[in-house]
Amino acid sequence: MTYTVAVVGTGADPDDPDTDGFAMAYRHAGAYRRLDSCELTACADVVPENAKAFGERWDLPDGNVYTDTEKMLEAVEPDIVSVCAPPHVHAPVVMTCAEAGVMDAVHCEKPMAARWEDCQKMASACKRAGIQLTFNHQRRFGKPFRKAKSLLESGTIGSLERIELGGKNLFDYGSHLFDLCGYFTDQAMSKWVMAGIEYSEENVHFGAHNENQAIAQWRYTNGVNGLASTGDGGIVDCHMRLLGSDGMIEIGGEVPLRIRTGKNWKTVGTDGEDAHGPSETIFTAAKQKLSARIPWRSVESARPESFIDRAIADTVDALETNRQPELSADNALQATELIFGCWESARRCGRVDFPLEIDDNPLESMVESGRVLAADSQ
Repeated sequence: MTYTVAVVGTGADPDDPDTDGFAMAYRHAGAYRRLDSCELTACADVVPENAKAFGERWDLPDGNVYTDTEKMLEAVEPDIVSVCAPPHVHAPVVMTCAEAGVMDAVHCEKPMAARWEDCQKMASACKRAGIQLTFNHQRRFGKPFRKAKSLLESGTIGSLERIELGGKNLFDYGSHLFDLCGYFTDQAMSKWVMAGIEYSEENVHFGAHNENQAIAQWRYTNGVNGLASTGDGGIVDCHMRLLGSDGMIEIGGEVPLRIRTGKNWKTVGTDGEDAHGPSETIFTAAKQKLSARIPWRSVESARPESFIDRAIADTVDALETNRQPELSADNALQATELIFGCWESARRCGRVDFPLEIDDNPLESMVESGRVLAADSQ
């Protein structure tokens, strides 16, 4: 079977990414183009120039380039929809897809949505409509994380006792890390969280606020503890650290992956991949020379396999084989609930137990009330 694919939220110039857009639609498109089972057929973006540029880049039929998502879904009836719009638009787009009910799957960019209530509504709506909903926490498919999981499962460091993570923020960057926490704990549920944040300088990524600094501690129902430190000067000096009863594994620190079960660290090979993906240095340099002489599609198929390629391949395979995808909405909900729980703890100035009993985005609410950012900037 060949699945027809449509992309919503094409974004702007893919050669000039920034915190308003990392050309994720182009990365999704490239991943689908690598699959024999998928055909990229349509796109939609509220900015006509963006939609047109995307359509030209991927050789879409002129009639299948839209500025209205509902009209595109009605006319094209795609089997799979990739949502690459900013987080605050995820919920309305996914809900529109669920209401249309013409597709089999929706693959949405992370973070899930700007409000906790919207995250839950998206998942429920797609479940009712029989639509497979996944979120692009693609780092699960990186070799540093896969090999770390294998080492953990083999008992190399004994039983897992604590996970530590360090990153730029809890929400945009951190959504990957909290999803990986779920991966390493076999999706154990969170029990409680305590957190504090500092937010005095505006830090907006893709239209969403992110704290400047955070420190958080939480516990899973299986007894594993978690520790997160975000922002400049954080106390966790690597991407992730898994501490076991007999040793520890470190990901994305001095090297992509290393392990210590005694006094010394041992580097573990990851086939040239780091915490963010494969090295594209050689490919990037060659692409500039090749793109003027051969079609973009040929260049795309020649590049190194990315984490996103693997994530979308798993999503499509899950659809084909009727199995649970690794990047399921349920897994994304677990990660996102913990993130919002951190911010809720900061708002309450105390421990928060799960499940969450809020609807909003605690950080956004604190910004709107002047409790953070505006108040601290005066």
